[in-house]
Amino acid sequence: MLRGILIAVLCIAVAGTAFWGYQEHQEKNAILLNAENNYQRAFHDLSFQIDQLNDKIGTTLAMNSRKSISPALVDVWRIASEAQTDVGQLPLTLLPFNKTEEFLSKIGNFSYKTAVRDLDQEPLTSNEYKNLEQLYKQSAEIQQELRKVQYLVLKNNLRWMDVELAMATGKEAADNTIIDGLKMVEDKVTGYSEASQFGPTFVSNKEKNKNFKHLSGRTITKEEAINLTKKFSGLKGNLTVKVEENGNGSDFGFYSVSLREKDSKKEVNMDVTKKGGYPIWFIHNRNVSKAKIGLNTASQKAADFLKKNKFKNLELFESTQFNNIGMFTYVSVMNGVRVYPDSIKIKVALDNGSIIGFSAEEYFRSNHERKIQAPTITAAEARKTINPKVKIMENRLAVIMNDLGEEVLCHEFLGVIHDDTYRIFINAETNQEELIEKLQNAEPSMEDMV
Repeated sequence: MLRGILIAVLCIAVAGTAFWGYQEHQEKNAILLNAENNYQRAFHDLSFQIDQLNDKIGTTLAMNSRKSISPALVDVWRIASEAQTDVGQLPLTLLPFNKTEEFLSKIGNFSYKTAVRDLDQEPLTSNEYKNLEQLYKQSAEIQQELRKVQYLVLKNNLRWMDVELAMATGKEAADNTIIDGLKMVEDKVTGYSEASQFGPTFVSNKEKNKNFKHLSGRTITKEEAINLTKKFSGLKGNLTVKVEENGNGSDFGFYSVSLREKDSKKEVNMDVTKKGGYPIWFIHNRNVSKAKIGLNTASQKAADFLKKNKFKNLELFESTQFNNIGMFTYVSVMNGVRVYPDSIKIKVALDNGSIIGFSAEEYFRSNHERKIQAPTITAAEARKTINPKVKIMENRLAVIMNDLGEEVLCHEFLGVIHDDTYRIFINAETNQEELIEKLQNAEPSMEDMV
């Protein structure tokens, strides 16, 4: 009897210990997972901030307006500070990364001190401009090295907790992709001259009009919204349909429609305005296989889609490829003048040329009849406002939104400086710089970089 009791007690003790150990293991895994997620987020945020930093420094080099440069430098200071914060959240206490932090600190200090001074009284000197050029080159090198590490982390599913463990146990001398990559970044920065101060930015557009005040037509029903979605998506047959009504009480409410083919499991989602039944956005959720068509063919598919759905007077503005998807942006054209607020974005699957994404929110918010006045400033006069170091390739008239949310007519120039291409918008009435944006050049694949 006593033996049986002892065995029972022992079994309970073993079970209790096992359960406690299991709980401890689960809690430890949860803590490790949380730490890993934080490290991954901080690193990818750092890579993004360095990308932004490089773009904004390059944009500043193309600027010539002191009024634009000052707020631009404030933006640079902010990005550099955020990048420093991201560095501080990585498990780098045992891995020297101080030169990179010092580089970011110098950029922040220079941009802040320059931004708060009166640039009308004390404009950028030639030495400061040279510093900007040097910083642009250096940030591009850091950007390239971080992209290599980022690619390998994602490709090989590497864990930052392994980095921390390797450093804590003194095994970082062994082959560790992340440690080796970050050391390469640090070596790049260490090789830079003492110098440098900084300056950058790109004037961004403010938010456009929030309301769809230009829409016309009667209020449609849910059934009409479903039929419009079927026509827009091309889905047929046995469908599961879901509809939600949003924006109740608003003049600009919409229906969210979801269609799913029961046989093929294809699914599309679309928002349709109640007033007039206009398609705001559309997405076709499916896996896209290996590309079989190029961007030119895909752009024709997008143009045909717009024509089929009765969108007129649109011109292809931008096209790019991401994995096996072509992404295209179209803008309105009125009497040869591009109207950038009226933009439509389309995604085309490069495996079969089908439309898998569409967004016309900006278009329907701003598209309306306009009377575009003749410019009071000639293109030649506007050209004189641009930094003389920029080589102008072409120019045209365009309407954009300024920082006050107002439409303004501009002379748009496409220019090149230091092998980078920029769009520069000069107000056709005031001759002031309204917007400068750097165009993303075609980059080599990640496989070519490593």
